[in-house]
Parts: sequence; C-alpha cells; structure tokens
Amino acid sequence: MKKFAVLFVMAMLLPLTACAQEGTAKWKEGTHYTVLDEEATKKPVITEFFSFWCPHCFQFEPIVKQIKEKKGENTKFEKVHVNFMRFTGPDVQDAATHAMLIARAMKQEDAMNTAIFNYIHKQRATITNLKDLRNIFVVNGVDGAEFDKLATSFGVNNMIRKNQQLIDKNRDYLSGVPSFVINGKYQPTFTADMTFDDIADLIVWLSEQK
Repeated sequence: MKKFAVLFVMAMLLPLTACAQEGTAKWKEGTHYTVLDEEATKKPVITEFFSFWCPHCFQFEPIVKQIKEKKGENTKFEKVHVNFMRFTGPDVQDAATHAMLIARAMKQEDAMNTAIFNYIHKQRATITNLKDLRNIFVVNGVDGAEFDKLATSFGVNNMIRKNQQLIDKNRDYLSGVPSFVINGKYQPTFTADMTFDDIADLIVWLSEQK
C-alpha cells in the first residue's frame, strides 16, 4: 500500500514537472534574447532605453506598466532617456533627460513622463528647450520654483551623468529604441508573434536569471 502511495504521488508530480520544464524552455537564447559579453549586475535591474520622441516608446508604455507590476520586489526598474535619435536635436533630447530626472527627484517621474509623451504624441506640440518642459510640469501641477531649484541641484546633475554613462556603456547594443538590457547581461528580442503579456513576461523572466 505504501509503495502504491509513493507511485501515485510521483505520477501526480510528473505533469507538474513537465509544465515547469516547458515554461523554462519557452524563452530560447538566440531567438528571444541575447547574452551580452558583459558582467552581470550584483542585483537584478531592468534598464529601458527610450526616447520621448519615439512613437514606439510611447506605445510601449502599457507594457512598461505591466513589467513594473510583475517584476520582483528586489528588482530595480530604470528608464534611461537617449539623446541620439533623429527626431530632434541632441540639445533638446538632453533637456528632456534633464526634465525626466527632475521629475525623478520629485518622485513624480511616471506622471511627468506621461505628460511629456502626451504633449509630443497626442497634442502634437513642439519642445525646443528646458523652459518648454518646465511649462509642461507647471501645467500638470508642479511648483515652478521647485523645478528651478532641482534643475541646478547636485543630485539631479549626478543623475544626468549616470544616465549618460549608461548610454555610453551600452551604445554598441542600442540600434534603436525602445531597447532593454536586463541585469547588465541580457537583451530581449521581440518576435512578431509575441503579445504584450509575452514581452512583459520575457523581460521579467530575464531579470530572474543570473
């Protein structure tokens, strides 16, 4: 009887094991992701390289929201705004990076990123300098004086330097945006048959790899 019970439990576990193996094998190196010749970060981090002017980045925002909801509590998510797109000049792109990091210092990054995206892609308005971005913040309830104070702060300037360092470090892997580097070592590849859920799940799965 005891032997039968053991066999029964093993039989029940076999389908579960098969499902686990199937889930692990769902994402394949060379098809769904590339392993970069880089040392992995000590802690899990999902880095998104994007541009406010990129229409695909704008459309990708709902997926970014999913990723943030699905990622582990100890996994950091960071957005890096690039300045090498051809939609507008590098000075204007740098101003947008500056504004994004001011919003980060205010802990209003998500709201202000949405406001900037909408200003460009929904209102079809033009941004020419940091003053235009300041106006977007003020219209959306941000204190202009606080914006000005943070714009010249050591903390924000340090974040600007780190943003550029991440661009420089990963530039060889950035043929366009949106693009992700996970744990400093993995880069996902999105195939035509993938859904928004698939993309989010792949990125979260990569963040769990060493």
